[in-house]
Amino acid sequence: MDVIYYLIQNMLPVAIPLLLVALGGMFSERSGVVNIALEGIMLFGAFFGALFILNVQDSSINPQLLLLIGMIVAGAAGIAFSMLLAYAAVNMKANQVISGTAMNMFIPAAILLFSKMSFNSDGITTDISLYIREVPLLSKIPVIGDLFFQNTYLTVYIGFLFLIISTILLYKTKFGLRLRACGEHPHAADSVGINVSKMRYYGVGLSGLLGGIGGYFYSVGILTSNISGHTGVAGFGFLALAVMIFGQWQPIKIMFAALFFAFLSTLAYSIPLIPFLQNLGIDTTYYKILPYFATLVVLVFTSKKSRAPKAEGIPYDKGLR
Repeated sequence: MDVIYYLIQNMLPVAIPLLLVALGGMFSERSGVVNIALEGIMLFGAFFGALFILNVQDSSINPQLLLLIGMIVAGAAGIAFSMLLAYAAVNMKANQVISGTAMNMFIPAAILLFSKMSFNSDGITTDISLYIREVPLLSKIPVIGDLFFQNTYLTVYIGFLFLIISTILLYKTKFGLRLRACGEHPHAADSVGINVSKMRYYGVGLSGLLGGIGGYFYSVGILTSNISGHTGVAGFGFLALAVMIFGQWQPIKIMFAALFFAFLSTLAYSIPLIPFLQNLGIDTTYYKILPYFATLVVLVFTSKKSRAPKAEGIPYDKGLR
């Protein structure tokens, strides 16, 4: 049971960034804009979140409150950066894949340059711990308390809250209906008075918000027990795209896909705790590539059945109606 507790407690902080970034990609693509820039948005949000924490860590503010404020800063940074993609895709009608790729290439170099000039390092590392040993009262619940309310991060609970909000927003509101319409048939949406350009800006903005927060949560729950803004997020942005496709652009399915990949990733670093796998004598490197290999395999077998929004990646032109 101790191994199961360990795997789940360490799986959730990995799954949450994947979940949030994949949900962000979902909102963007549901509006009709392919967001390849999720990797760059994650890094941008993580960096500014860490930069904020670095500047206020010596204050007397509660660490969990600092985490929440840093989340807002990271989300705002993600929105600001994502607007570059929105402008290129909506106003300039540029190729969305090339625009996103350019953004991904620019941000690591820019952050590395800034970090070297300002801190003489590759990133930002703070001295504040955001780890939660146990949640009062809830941690005493048999089994559930050990699994979900001990040795965790506040980011886990916030992540599932965002999942609920995203599901309601997409399927139970006028905004969600209009967003989906713009990604499926923008000309039909325009014919009933929906501003397609504005909705696509909103979709990309939401992807920036969730992507920035996802990057920040990645730095909180995965890199160290503290928080770091490094020059890379280990391909999590691209893995989140795979999670989004595997989840068929649907929030609940995306959650299960994120948990699946997070479990494989956590398992790769937990081999010494599992005698059966340890006795197999397989090099741990193979376990570490397992999540990415599984991504390829899953995409190969599910790509034919994928039902992407029909108008994703296609610049909207009123004159073609």
